[in-house]
Amino acid sequence: MIKIAIVDDHALLRDALKVMLESLGNVEILFEASDGKDFLNLLEVFTPDVSIVDINMPIMDGIAASITAKQKLPEMKVVILSMIEEEQKIRDLWNSNIDGYVLKTTRFEELAYAIKTVLKGERYFSQQLLLKFINNNIIKYSVLFTDREKTILQYLSEGLSTSEIADRLFLSTRTVEKYRSDMLLRTGLPNSVSLVVFAIKHGIINVRL
Repeated sequence: MIKIAIVDDHALLRDALKVMLESLGNVEILFEASDGKDFLNLLEVFTPDVSIVDINMPIMDGIAASITAKQKLPEMKVVILSMIEEEQKIRDLWNSNIDGYVLKTTRFEELAYAIKTVLKGERYFSQQLLLKFINNNIIKYSVLFTDREKTILQYLSEGLSTSEIADRLFLSTRTVEKYRSDMLLRTGLPNSVSLVVFAIKHGIINVRL
């Protein structure tokens, strides 16, 4: 069971998030908070696996509260859920120890995917934001892919089939196919060939001769 805290000053949004998260079936809403100070006080009593935190809140904003919360509970994952696309704030979050950032304009499926990703020890920032940052030369294309995905891309570039990659990584073919599908969806590319070309072009993988 994944224990989640919801931190947002809008009760309606908290209620909606609670219903959607609980619909996943393996989630327990540990507590809700309406501001950053309340969030930090509740962390003295409860230890969530993941906290979903808004930025603009009264008394203490989500950025300050999240950074303090991570100092208190380094193992807890924090995913910011906000409307803000301000470059400097996102850059500060990227350079901090915040685990994820999802825009409120996104579909719930992306938030669910972000939670799953950060629980694996990886970071997740909305693809819309990442692509914007890449286009502005703030970050590199390589951040679009996890280490496991880069390994799969490398094997694809060497001509290995899905089943051969699965054998090398001790995964099921279904899992490898899911990684491939996620990468295609994230980049908007049509197939594995274009994905490999993209990865080589942007220095994500090396061509082994």
